[in-house]
Amino acid sequence: MALVSTTRRIGVHHDHPHYKWWALSCTSLGMLLATVNSGTLIIALPDLERALHTSLLQLVWVILVYLIASTVLVLTAGRLSDLFGRKNAYVGGFVLFALASLGAGFASGGTELLIWRVVQGVGGAFLFANSSAIVTDAFPREQLGVAMGTNVMVAAVGLVIGPVLGGALVEIGWQWVFWFNVPFALAGSAWAWAVLHDLHKPDEVRGLDLVGTTVFVVGLTALVYAISKGGLTSWTEPIVIVSFALAAVLLPLFVLIERGQRAPMLDLTIFQERLFAAGAAAAFLNGLGRFALTFIFVFYYQGAQGDDPILAGLKLAPMALGMLVASPPAGWWADRHGSRLLATVGMLITAVGIAGMTLLAADSSYWLSAVMLLLVGVGFGVFNSPNTAAMMGVVAPNRRGIAAGARMMAQNTGAVISIALVMAIVTAGIPKDVLFAIFSGLRDSLDSGAIDGFIANMHTALWVLTGITLLGALICLLRPAAARRVELAAD
Repeated sequence: MALVSTTRRIGVHHDHPHYKWWALSCTSLGMLLATVNSGTLIIALPDLERALHTSLLQLVWVILVYLIASTVLVLTAGRLSDLFGRKNAYVGGFVLFALASLGAGFASGGTELLIWRVVQGVGGAFLFANSSAIVTDAFPREQLGVAMGTNVMVAAVGLVIGPVLGGALVEIGWQWVFWFNVPFALAGSAWAWAVLHDLHKPDEVRGLDLVGTTVFVVGLTALVYAISKGGLTSWTEPIVIVSFALAAVLLPLFVLIERGQRAPMLDLTIFQERLFAAGAAAAFLNGLGRFALTFIFVFYYQGAQGDDPILAGLKLAPMALGMLVASPPAGWWADRHGSRLLATVGMLITAVGIAGMTLLAADSSYWLSAVMLLLVGVGFGVFNSPNTAAMMGVVAPNRRGIAAGARMMAQNTGAVISIALVMAIVTAGIPKDVLFAIFSGLRDSLDSGAIDGFIANMHTALWVLTGITLLGALICLLRPAAARRVELAAD
């Protein structure tokens, strides 16, 4: 008598009507990992500085190198997945992220930690690049907005959990800010391997744009290094001048290289659609104006107000909660009424919240910062879903993966520059011992007069971010008049 196997594969077949939800569970795990990791690390920065005796520049670059690696390589990672399969690339991203997190926890100094953060960023690039593509492959066009919105909601949950979890983990030891990622990422890789299927045919156009990728990596790194280094030391230092010059040559050269590539890193033809180009510009300015706020408030709460990491993490929650609450109804409204006005309003709400933060002093009551953080979160939630829908709605279905990567690249490039710019402004003219005390969370070692300089510089940075966000609102408002008709026809 023949034996019948009772072993049942996890998940469903690729043509099963419920496969899309299995695929969405994988991408949601990736989004949750990425956002929780970001929040836990930012809240742990003062502890990292004390434990590893890093310089302020190294401390900032613990964040920046990950962002640069994941931003620049996201399109290359997407290209590799087109050639060799999204499933393998996504699983590999989880595994690489786990290995890098394990190594980062064993780092004995700032330089070693930076190297592991670069590797972590490469793993993150494979997760980011394939998340949107996997969802796009699995879902029918009419349900794509629901799927993307679900990923945004999961990201918002991660942003709520991250700072609070980070505060708890540093009480055990700063290493656990990295080590907690390991079982999480390995579980994600096992789940993705078990349930995902490759639904697209490998791209017949072979080749990788290694020249373009290298030029953009070096150019963006030079620009960010020049801004962060110049703010901490002097704008006239030779290394700062050389870095600015290198960026001024390489970033325009990158555009010229991409125009002539057979398989470019960034397909510039998608920017010929004016609505997509305007949406990308708005995404860049939103990242530039908003991303550094968490960075600022970690040091405001722990340095200027003397809070412990757990309390500081809890205090950051309103921004993520605002994003979580506002994103779903904003996406629903944009599907039915168009997104140009809603994206504009979202940027304006963000600008009001950032401007309101300039009222904060070292001894301000928490309710004021909580209200302003909530406003910024609501503003981002109102902006992000409609702006993303507008961009993706004018792109052909077979180019959505490229478009999603370009949008993320624009937003993350703004985020990278945001931290470097704010760091340069906040540290200007403040004695090194005061900066060390503030950025290490040593509030008790400072008198009120020493903190006043930091607060004044923080206000200057916030006004700059307000201006950037208002410019983004103007771009949203002035984008093509046919935007609403195109979006509604495409959705």
